[in-house]
Amino acid sequence: MNKGKTESRTESKRSNFMTRRGLLGASAAVGAGVAATAVGTASAGPSGRPSARPSADRSAPGDLRLRWLGNNGWEIRIGAGDSAATVLIDPWLTRFWTGTYSEAGAAPQTPIEVDAAVIDGYGLRADQILVTHGHYDHMTDVPHLAKTTGATVFGTESHVNTMRAMGAPEKQLSVVSGGERLQYKGYSVQVIRSLHSMGGEHPRVAFAGTRPGQVPKPPETIADLVEGGSLSYLISVDGFDIVNFGSSNFSEHDLEGIRADLVMIQPGGANVPGYVPRLLELLGHPAYVVPTHWDDFDEPLDEPAVDWGGLDALRDAVRRASPKSRFVKLDHLETLSL
Repeated sequence: MNKGKTESRTESKRSNFMTRRGLLGASAAVGAGVAATAVGTASAGPSGRPSARPSADRSAPGDLRLRWLGNNGWEIRIGAGDSAATVLIDPWLTRFWTGTYSEAGAAPQTPIEVDAAVIDGYGLRADQILVTHGHYDHMTDVPHLAKTTGATVFGTESHVNTMRAMGAPEKQLSVVSGGERLQYKGYSVQVIRSLHSMGGEHPRVAFAGTRPGQVPKPPETIADLVEGGSLSYLISVDGFDIVNFGSSNFSEHDLEGIRADLVMIQPGGANVPGYVPRLLELLGHPAYVVPTHWDDFDEPLDEPAVDWGGLDALRDAVRRASPKSRFVKLDHLETLSL
């Protein structure tokens, strides 16, 4: 990210846009108590980026690597060499300026940008792309990545219809609603119905709505990318279970029987009773808790992540609720090797 663009973004944060922070549920107040003590240390990985290697209470397979792409973007690499499989979750690399974490909040009429040069510069591969919900900071870049990687893309009917409108290849789009299990060589993916966080004086989902039945007109602004239903995902690798949540809420009923060795959760959840402790209890107190969606995504991905204010509260909540869990914070583009 060049200096001029960064300065332009900083200056733009002073604009008087309609606030949306409350709607996003981006509150530093996290529900009482939960797990985590040790933070992984980083060392240089093969790419030159740091690689965190904490010890684990529960065994993990070899050649499993999780790289944080900022926001709720994740690259999960399974296996070694040319035969390795790659699962992407909510990859959003363009990171155009929105003002979401500024005092004023995001402007609904902010134009959508897809910067192919930026996206392609990361050289991502993918066998599957998992979409948790349809907001701009989760789905904007997915149609382009579908074209360049040939990956199968999973999402709700609303997500898929919107991606059709954005030019995603029809044959690669798969509609899911929760409950589906898909087996691949060496790993499986389970789709879990989930819920989006709610915020504001009168709690509601930001940019709520669906796109059922037919393909809408191509979205032009961030307000056109509606939530469209929320999903979470369980990726199981040789019995090691990874669960990702794209928002600070969940459906307790849909998590019955789900256990996690590693869970990716985000700060917030102020309107969800017992958000952190209840979630970690449901998942069986995972060995690893990895924070996601904690960075101010108006800041560059190729620079250290800037906390929007919820990370410490999440760490404390995890420590109280699940003391044996390891709270492993990754920075932008950092890799956790298990």
